[in-house]
Amino acid sequence: MAITAAEVNKLRQMTGAGMMDCKKALEEANGDYEKATEIIRKKGQLVAAKRADREATEGVVLSNISSDATFGALTVVCSETDFVAKNESFVQFAKSINDLAVAQKPSNIEALKQLKLSSLNVNEALLEKVGVIGEKIDLIIYSKIEAAQVVAYIHPGNKLATMVGFNKKLNDIQVGKDIAMQVAAMNPIAVSKDVVPANVVAKEKEIAVEQTRLDKKNEGKPANIIEKIAEGKLEKFFKESTLLSQEFIKNSKLTVSQYLQNVDKDLKVTGFVRYTLNA
Repeated sequence: MAITAAEVNKLRQMTGAGMMDCKKALEEANGDYEKATEIIRKKGQLVAAKRADREATEGVVLSNISSDATFGALTVVCSETDFVAKNESFVQFAKSINDLAVAQKPSNIEALKQLKLSSLNVNEALLEKVGVIGEKIDLIIYSKIEAAQVVAYIHPGNKLATMVGFNKKLNDIQVGKDIAMQVAAMNPIAVSKDVVPANVVAKEKEIAVEQTRLDKKNEGKPANIIEKIAEGKLEKFFKESTLLSQEFIKNSKLTVSQYLQNVDKDLKVTGFVRYTLNA
């Protein structure tokens, strides 16, 4: 049957697929929009299979919080090229997944992929996008955080986002933004040295000891002195790499812990999440 330009345009508006793809799908479906949409979706699955071995190192990193600010979700939808990642339609698609995560609070990424996003679930919508765009696209990260107060931050460009949880409501939300930006800028490995994983501590201690031994100025020093110097290096690592011990980026005369104490002596960070693309 003859397919009109108006019909092709209508399917294009419904699916976002290219004009020729829409025309071919409508011809195959004899003008049935539902069947044509299914054909385009199946094409998306075919493209996804063909591109499964491609590197998808670009994309969009987003974080947002619930209306009561007690739940936050960070999601990463990846693509193969920065050109796609910067496309407003793709950014809005990624945002719709993040909004869904905030609203539904799924337990993990697989649960999120099964949630309905309009008429399709997230996994189906991702496959459909593959067909439309022609690149490998996937939801690769979903992290959540729950606390009395959660603050989210997205760095300009949508390549880096953070979330920080606090033990109580903030009187000044700027305090939360400051800490979320601190996490973005300084990339701490933990809130404090007390919660750094034991395997990380052991590895850093091993590195510190080896560095101390290889330092020529320490030649001939006894093992107990080497150990003491290594302990000092480890403490320096904790100071630079744990959030509360870091220098506060807006006032280097204070640590983050001191900054929080000056704001409210009972205010504590309960946790944080950070993710960056192309780190």
